[in-house]
Amino acid sequence: MVYNVIIGVFVTEKIIKLREGEVFITLGSLLKIGGVIDTGGQAKYFLSENPVLVNGEPDNRRGRKLYHGDKVRVLNLFFLID
Repeated sequence: MVYNVIIGVFVTEKIIKLREGEVFITLGSLLKIGGVIDTGGQAKYFLSENPVLVNGEPDNRRGRKLYHGDKVRVLNLFFLID
């Protein structure tokens, strides 16, 4: 856990590594792999009820493609796509 002085809370930072040969991961898959949701079917509902920032911009598309270097903030979690 890291204290983020900008938002004033402790946050968890996770690095999500793309599998060899993968160019991107979808936002819905990231939420599942990151442990935010239990099943992929929960992604649509979760994204409609919770704010998600991708590279600082709001996004609620579960099919949003995330590439190497993208940063995602959801709840008190930060993900970096590596």
